Amino acid sequence: MVDRDQKIEGVRVPRVLYGTAWKEQRTQSLTQLALRQGFRGIDTANQRRHYDEAAVGRAIAASASSGLVFRDDLFLQTKFTFRQGQDRRLPYDPQAPIPRQVEQSFASSLEHLGTDAIDSYVLHGPTQRVGLAPPDWEAWRAMEALHESGRARMLGVSNVALEQLQQLCGEAHVRPRFVQNRCYAARGWDRAIREFCAANHLIYQGFSLLTANRDVLAHAEMNRIAKRYGRTVSQIVFRFALEVGMMVLTGTTDADHMRADLDLFDFNLEPEDVERIEALAVRA
Repeated sequence: MVDRDQKIEGVRVPRVLYGTAWKEQRTQSLTQLALRQGFRGIDTANQRRHYDEAAVGRAIAASASSGLVFRDDLFLQTKFTFRQGQDRRLPYDPQAPIPRQVEQSFASSLEHLGTDAIDSYVLHGPTQRVGLAPPDWEAWRAMEALHESGRARMLGVSNVALEQLQQLCGEAHVRPRFVQNRCYAARGWDRAIREFCAANHLIYQGFSLLTANRDVLAHAEMNRIAKRYGRTVSQIVFRFALEVGMMVLTGTTDADHMRADLDLFDFNLEPEDVERIEALAVRA
């Protein structure tokens, strides 16, 4: 049985995170709803194009003032996003050197989230599809400095290819603890990167597990598996993800689905069902 939480470098890390992307004016209310339903891990980014990090902070503050949560109850993950991933609403001076941009974005995140430390600070993706460019290393070195200061407890990287991850781990002073990728069943549930993570003591975070895999979710075999366990297909996908070592991100806007997405820890999939789901991705 996979535990609900894990301890990493002294930090309690939930295995299921609530993702706050693409919520816009509903960000605060939905984040508060997620906290009420039991989420204690929140994923956001200082990228106004797709996130409203300040609204996430208001949700946390409101939940704390009501006595629902305390800061120590929460795992907070946010990101530094390069200029090309932003719109005009920037959290830093675009004319500043990259290390200064990282510092400005991080300071803004601390203010938005009402905290003096971020549990996981993530590079929101390299500047190019192949290899790591000098700006990527400038950003990572600045993130390493934040980690050394104690303000960023752990580091991570998102939207990364295997060769980029290998290069980063080979040359970083502080290696990433988390790797967050969109997880496509058609690509073997990102198997190559998952295997690298497992071999190197990194934690793989899968997002878009449902929305990127609609064909697999609709497959008759998935429905047969779900029926045998008396669970929804979504719960089976998330339980599968946990069993193969992923952390799960879900961004549902429905309270019932939030509760269901957390109701994954009182059953196991049989090994042959895990294998069926892995193989199904290849056939779908």
